[in-house]
Amino acid sequence: MFGPMAAGSRNLITDVAGLRVGQADDAGLRSGVTVLTGVAPFTCSYAVHGGAPGTRETDLLEPDKSVPGVDALVLSGGSAFGLAAAQGVMEALHAQGRGFQALSARIPLVPAAIVFDLLNGGNKDWPVNPYPALGAQALKNAGTEFALGSSGAGFGALTAGHKGGVGSASLVLADGTTVGALMVANPIGDAVTPDGGHLWAAPFEIGDEFGGLGPAPTSGLQALPPSRKLAAMQSLANTTIGIVATDATLTKAQCKQLATAAHDGIARAIVPAHGPGDGDLIFAASTEARPAPPDISAISHAAAICVSRAIARAVWEATPMKGDLLPTFRSERARDA
Repeated sequence: MFGPMAAGSRNLITDVAGLRVGQADDAGLRSGVTVLTGVAPFTCSYAVHGGAPGTRETDLLEPDKSVPGVDALVLSGGSAFGLAAAQGVMEALHAQGRGFQALSARIPLVPAAIVFDLLNGGNKDWPVNPYPALGAQALKNAGTEFALGSSGAGFGALTAGHKGGVGSASLVLADGTTVGALMVANPIGDAVTPDGGHLWAAPFEIGDEFGGLGPAPTSGLQALPPSRKLAAMQSLANTTIGIVATDATLTKAQCKQLATAAHDGIARAIVPAHGPGDGDLIFAASTEARPAPPDISAISHAAAICVSRAIARAVWEATPMKGDLLPTFRSERARDA
């Protein structure tokens, strides 16, 4: 059941054939939008394990609801303002002729989730909500390749001690099934171990995809360092959100189970995770390109691993910018070397 696995050719969620990711961001805003769409609608559900989620149209993803599939998923900065990014995506999809057909009406279905990045130093005093336009631009940019780190919805993301970002990773199972993850890391907790030199996700790394630093040499229970994010903002602006996807045929109920299991990857990569001030959410999508598996245990295991690796890659690939409230992990490590 749990045979050998290897990263896909891109090591991105777009290794799941038929999926595309687009991003758009604004340096002055210090925020952005990341969109996942497909060449066709896909089956989808979700799971929330944090105490402060911000979402749009997630009720329709419950297994007992009648909607068969969605056209896109939106991950956005901007807190509740960022939910408007889905409107921009919806209108752009409608213009493309996409959407759920209800007699003479055509309605693109675009669930969304947001992170809180309103206190990261960017200009949030806008006359018009910028997120619908960012959403439309992100959809226009959709392709199989996309940037990691300080990009899209992860542009202004912060962890407890370092810059966060957007990350992705994939795995191909022994039977050829592909699983991928796309994550935005902006948590209360930290992806870096208390010694400051390693990443919690290190045991799941493939090659040197996030530095090849290995696990922290210290062991046993350790006190966590004070949150530099809290000190910089005098508030905690939080949440880790993302998407896991597979080409295996899954029902909505199985997607719900997959999303639930994938949250293990957040808990392995961020400490602490799933707090009352985090809105931690994962969508799970199936493109139904391959046969249904006898059970989803191996896919769930792979999804959690991809989530951990994607979070670590988000932090590893973050880039320094003028006005940053916190350093990047790589720049601080280089300074201390």
